[in-house]
Amino acid sequence: MPARPPRLTRRREFQRVAARGQRAGRPGVAVQVMAVPDAPLRVGFTATKKIGNAVIRNRCKRRLREAARLLLGDGAVTGHEVVLLARDATATRDFRTLLGELRGALRQAGLPLPERQP
Repeated sequence: MPARPPRLTRRREFQRVAARGQRAGRPGVAVQVMAVPDAPLRVGFTATKKIGNAVIRNRCKRRLREAARLLLGDGAVTGHEVVLLARDATATRDFRTLLGELRGALRQAGLPLPERQP
């Protein structure tokens, strides 16, 4: 079972990735990826108030955390900071579909994912 990747926690870290990173989006998720040479992979999660109330925002972030754990948690990817942004469809999307959308968006944004994926 893959471990959770380390997290982005401070506002300025999220802002730095938003300003300098590559973006990609799908109906269920949007991603921002920034290369950081010689650093471990770190992931941040966010859901704005336009997504819904606190219950829905937290559900979206839980689903994104689990998807990130499955796709990025084995430590095969390093040297990047990633921000996953919840969208309206994140809470209700079939989880397998959400995983596929996240995988495609990460690749489009330039994150080199390993071939072996769930």
